[in-house]
Parts: sequence; structure tokens; C-alpha cells
Amino acid sequence: MRWTLFRSRHWKWGRRSRRCAIVSMVIFLLTAALIGRPLLHLARTAWQDTEVRESPPEGFMDDASRMNLTPIHQVWPVPLDTTAAETQLAQLFAHAHRTGLRISIAGSRHSMGGHTLIPGGIMIDMTPFKKMELDEAQNLLHVQAGAKWSEIIPWLNQRGKSVAIMQSNNSFTVGGSISVNCHGWQYGQPPIASSVESFRLMLADGKIVHCSRTRNKELFSLALGGYGLFGVILDVDLRVVPNERYRLEQSIVPVEQALGTFDTMIDDPNVAMVFARMNITPDHFLQDVIINVFYPDPATSGKIPDLTEPSIAAIRRPIFRGSSSNEYGKKLRWNAETKLQPHLQQKYYSRNQLLNEGVEIFENRSADHTDILHEYFIPKTGLAEFVKALREIIPRHNQDLLNVTVRQINTDQDTFLRYADQQMFAFVMLFYQPRTEGGDRKMEVMSVDLIEAALQADGRYYLPYRLHATPQQFHRAYPQAKQFFTLKRDYDPQELFQNQFYQKYGNPEKEIEYDEE
Repeated sequence: MRWTLFRSRHWKWGRRSRRCAIVSMVIFLLTAALIGRPLLHLARTAWQDTEVRESPPEGFMDDASRMNLTPIHQVWPVPLDTTAAETQLAQLFAHAHRTGLRISIAGSRHSMGGHTLIPGGIMIDMTPFKKMELDEAQNLLHVQAGAKWSEIIPWLNQRGKSVAIMQSNNSFTVGGSISVNCHGWQYGQPPIASSVESFRLMLADGKIVHCSRTRNKELFSLALGGYGLFGVILDVDLRVVPNERYRLEQSIVPVEQALGTFDTMIDDPNVAMVFARMNITPDHFLQDVIINVFYPDPATSGKIPDLTEPSIAAIRRPIFRGSSSNEYGKKLRWNAETKLQPHLQQKYYSRNQLLNEGVEIFENRSADHTDILHEYFIPKTGLAEFVKALREIIPRHNQDLLNVTVRQINTDQDTFLRYADQQMFAFVMLFYQPRTEGGDRKMEVMSVDLIEAALQADGRYYLPYRLHATPQQFHRAYPQAKQFFTLKRDYDPQELFQNQFYQKYGNPEKEIEYDEE
């Protein structure tokens, strides 16, 4: 009887043990399935993500698109010494006039349409020109045009200050940023031109003029957002603001609710920075939005966080790069950003920390593909129409969309060739494209359609990227452009300053063709 009881208990225990083992095995397999595939995907992405980009061959230069390999007569670095730089620049201009050479102006070369390139010309490299001084009483940063934001932000951070307006990455130069009149995600702000108090500009004859809202006002408005066509911007006086501690709040909503949620979240006069990101997964394409709002959080509730390297960059890069040409990777990224990242990321940031991130964290390192930016500015009344067009146009052209960020920009009162002639929402898109003529042609066809959609929505497109807009589209988007180029030739009658943007859209014969049509 004892033996029977023992066998009975042992059998029951064994049965429970087997059940536990089976359940444990099922849990293990499910966990492995849930975790194993993402880990394998990220590991494979990281393994394949090697630096294989090649530098341009001798005598050639390119820009961030890696689609504009251009023969260059000379790259001329600006001397470090201010007096020597100004003297030698004037001599260089005189030499170019005598020899018939043309001049383009370059900083970090992050434009994508040959805006820093002129075939057979002289490229002025402004990056050595980067001295800074701070007028704390006036909250003005006096900075030379070649300084990069990655150099400026830590320097200001040590002095308790921050940049008022800049783009979302720190890899660009001051001169480049104001020459394209960039904008950022600083809420309630116009483009960067609004933060420029004055600058010094060297004209084609070597003369240096001071430009501001009261001195040489026309040149002030032309050179800001003037793509280097009016002269060399030597140094700038920029408004700066205090570095502050910010608190992040996020909402994930269907796109139809985005505007209402956005209006609710910004119903606070102290909102500091705002941006949204759209869902690009194929099965929910542009149907959901993550809205990120940063509110000032007084230092009394905690100190301003130290300026450090960007957080969790080691995992953010493979998550992002793993979405290239990969439907699973796109879903993984959206899930990581909406479900995982909120638990891992910081709750509090310094303003400088948010601005101090370079494109290097995400940029394409492959030899056969490149990342191409698009940007469209749409008024509030045209948002629904434009998003509807995006949902149809992008899949129809089978282009690989990696990212859509949305920001708000206030009206630009300062620049001549302005894109924000009213309050606008900026749609910043990044596409993954083969570095081939065929790949570029396919992108151009889609670009023409997207530009047309923006124009139909009473919007326009941003000029620093690929020169895919037709001349007719360019002049419809920027009806002031004909006068802009006429004034360029008034100030620079020998057309010393040129680039590929000017060659395509500023050529007088092109303007005549457009007038005839």
C-alpha cells in the first residue's frame, strides 16, 4: 500500500513536472521568437554596417548626396588669421576675375544639389574660419562663418548659453545654415534668419560690407537664404538664449487626431521644442504620429543635465539603419520608438543636449546606396490634402522611405527667397536610394510629383536638396526668384559666385524660357 501511494504521488509529481517543463519550454521558445529575431536583425545590421564610402578622386569634389561628383579647379581653405583671410580672399577674387574662374562657397557640404560646387571652379573651404566671442550683456554670439554647431554648442554650454535657432543636427556650419536659412524644432520660431542680428559680407569686388536690418537691408535679406550667390559671409552676430532643463511629454495618436492633440499639448506659453514623427511601416503607412513636446522644467526641481554624448546611440543606429529596404526593420523601429524607447530614454534634458547630435549617428556608410532628403512646407489648411497625396505618391513610385519628421515654422519676415511666407508645417523626409543614374531618375520622377502635390496644397519645397524640380515648378514655388537672380547679377555683374543651383534655375536664358511658357 505504501508502495502504491508512493507510486501515485510520484506519478502525479512527474506529470506536474512534465507540464511545467513543457510550459517552460513554450515560454522559452516564445521568448526566443520574440527576442531572437530582433537581436538577429540588429546584429546582422551592425555587422554589415561598415564604412565603405570612398573619398572623391583627386581633382573632384562631392556633397552629402554623393550624387554630384564634380571636377574642381582648386579647393581653397580660408586662412585661420582674420586679417590674412580677408586680404587673401580679395586677392583670390581678383585672380578669378582675371582668369575667368568661378567661385563656390562650402562649409560642411551637407546640401545635396551641388549648391557648394561649380564645375572647373574654385571651392572656398570656410571650415578653418571658426573663432567665437560672446557678448553676455547683449546675448550675442559673434562667430566666424566656418564654425560648426558641434563646436559652438559645447563652447556656449560652458557659459550657460544655447543656440536660439538651428537645425536638428550639429554637423553644419553657421555660414551654411544661414545661407540655406535653415529652421529647427524650436517651437514658435521662424527660420534661423530671425536670430541673425548682423553679418559681414565680402562682395565680388573684394569690398566688405556690414549687413543688418538697418544697414544694407537688401543685401541682408538676399544673402540670408541666398546660397552663397552674393558673396562670402565672413562672420555673424547671432542671438543666443539660456541653456535650460526640459521635460519631455509624448503622445502617439492616429494622424486624424494629430492636429487636435498637437494644439492641446502646445497650449502652454512656455513650450520650448516640438516635433512629430510619422509611422512609415507599410501596413500603417502615415496613419500614426508620435508627438514630442519639451516643456521648461525649472532648475529648482533639479539641476540642468550635463552635456554628454547622445544617449543609447549604439542601439539607435542599427535600429534606424536596419529599416533600409526592410519591412520588418521598419516595424521594429516603430515598435522600439513607441513601446521600448519611452522606458529607456531620459525624462529630462538640457536644451544643449537636444541640439548636440550629429548626422554621423544615422548617416549612410554604404558604397552603392545613399540617403536623400526631401522637405516640403505646407500651411495648416493643406495638411490633409498633402498627407493624402503622400500616401498615394510614395508607394506608387516604390521608393524606400526611412523617416518623416514634422515641425512647425513661423512666418519668415527677413529673407528675400523665403519659403515660410506664412506659418508652415515642414515635412522632412529621408529616402534610401541606389547611387546610380537609374536610381536618380526614378527619384526625380517622384520628386516632381511630390513638389506638385505641395504646390497644389498651397505649399512649397525646400531648395538645398536635389535639383529635381522643373524650372516651372521652381518659379511657381518661389515667384520672387526672377527678381532674386536679377539682383544677384546687379551685385555680382560678372557672376563670380556660382553653383549648380544657379546654373539650373538662375541662368537668364532659363528665365526667358519660363516667361515664354
